[in-house]
Amino acid sequence: MSAAVAWDVAPLQAGMPGRPARAHLTSVPCGDAVVEPRRSVRLTRAGRLAITLTVLAAAVALAVALFTGGASATTIDHSTTVQPGQTLSEVAASQLPGVPVADAVAQIQLANDLASDQVHAGQTLLIPAVR
Repeated sequence: MSAAVAWDVAPLQAGMPGRPARAHLTSVPCGDAVVEPRRSVRLTRAGRLAITLTVLAAAVALAVALFTGGASATTIDHSTTVQPGQTLSEVAASQLPGVPVADAVAQIQLANDLASDQVHAGQTLLIPAVR
């Protein structure tokens, strides 16, 4: 076991002006007993810029992934106007003849953002391309 010492010079004593202070030996830790101060992480301007750009790129990628698809992915072939007394099923059967009526109704609802199968005379409907 080794020990390290350092000189510790005490200040002048108050009651004895002009008299030099005595040097004292004090024990200093060494080896595993030495505790190094913790260093804090410091970000440079380039580091902050890199983090900001990474977060921004992730946010843009997430927004693009969330807001694409749905009705925007539907290709519109043409549009038609609903005649008096005509139902959405009749429009689907006449405009998309090669598709089962239930599927055609669903495709027209998606293309037009319709919440139900109710349509009214004079309403213009977008007809999607047959897939």
